[in-house]
Amino acid sequence: MNSKDNKSMGKDFGVTPPPRGRGWGKGAVLFPGSFDPFTLGHADIVKRALGLFDSVLIAVGYNEQKSSWMPVEERVATIKKLYADEPRVSVESYTGLTADFAVAHGVAVIVRGVRTMADYEYEIQMADVNRQLSGIETILLPASSQLTSLSSSLVRELSRFGHDVSEYLP
Repeated sequence: MNSKDNKSMGKDFGVTPPPRGRGWGKGAVLFPGSFDPFTLGHADIVKRALGLFDSVLIAVGYNEQKSSWMPVEERVATIKKLYADEPRVSVESYTGLTADFAVAHGVAVIVRGVRTMADYEYEIQMADVNRQLSGIETILLPASSQLTSLSSSLVRELSRFGHDVSEYLP
């Protein structure tokens, strides 16, 4: 590769990389989801996002078309209680499009956790749509290895059959 090729492949695209180290994503990040229920996996994503951003806005999505395990108000209250001593975390419920909620709250970045390739493929589609709708970017954090099999669906299913699910919840 000659220097001309190197220049065209380099830093002439107007993209400035974020500074390295803690807080590289200054500002708030949006962590949307149904959180029905909020699991240790979700808590892990919040913890890791706080290492990258100044604050995390947990957005509890509500869809009247879907039945839920816990009412949205209970989910919000549970998560607020969990983070009562962490001023960098706020929790709100919302309906409608996540991109619209993000824009209304002045948030430019969404964070999502991914456990599997299926999660990744779904999240990439959502990230593309959100970017097209509002310019919002999405950061995907791989699940911590000990939490890859944990999902809200699994917790609901275990609970439905009478199993204690407390070990999966913060």
